[in-house]
Amino acid sequence: MLRWQFLIALCSLGLAGCNFVTFADPAVTPRDTKYLAMVPKIQPDPNYMRYMIDDPTGEVPGSIVVDSKQNFLYFVMPDRKAIRYGVSTGSEAAGWTGIASVGQKQEWPHWTPPAEMVERWPHLKPTAAAGGLPGGPDNPLGARALYLYTKNGDTLYRIHGTNEPETIGRNVSSGCIRMLNIDVIDLYNRVQIGTKVIVRA
Repeated sequence: MLRWQFLIALCSLGLAGCNFVTFADPAVTPRDTKYLAMVPKIQPDPNYMRYMIDDPTGEVPGSIVVDSKQNFLYFVMPDRKAIRYGVSTGSEAAGWTGIASVGQKQEWPHWTPPAEMVERWPHLKPTAAAGGLPGGPDNPLGARALYLYTKNGDTLYRIHGTNEPETIGRNVSSGCIRMLNIDVIDLYNRVQIGTKVIVRA
């Protein structure tokens, strides 16, 4: 799509009256470059691309706020600004809401399907029995993962990349918050252990 056509498409969506601000992709490692080239490529819906916008959350800078209904994740910046990312969130039955904090950060994380997921989807039993999947382009956690914890410990919910980028903007996950891999790399670079995460219905 030509640049002017892309801008017209954005304006037609009413993105902050066309007062949106896009910015460059984050730097990536050689491993990122190799693995990202092996993940399916899509042209994202312009509404779910990464933008700097006026902060709609009212939370303190450094916080993460997830709007599960609209499928947006906000990283709150100083000066009443926020970075808005498109995400996919849990289906109505699997969605999770609450307040947590980032307890771990992992690049190209290992994934083991939790027991309740294996119960719902028995085809995952061999994966679980093998100890899960190593990080890589076939791993459903994608390029990065932020592990959400409460005072009771690991919630088992994550903010993570995906090898199914076509799902961004939809309520399809088992409760985790999926992002485009380049977006989760950008967020990962901004987030510290202990960052507050608010997931709203």
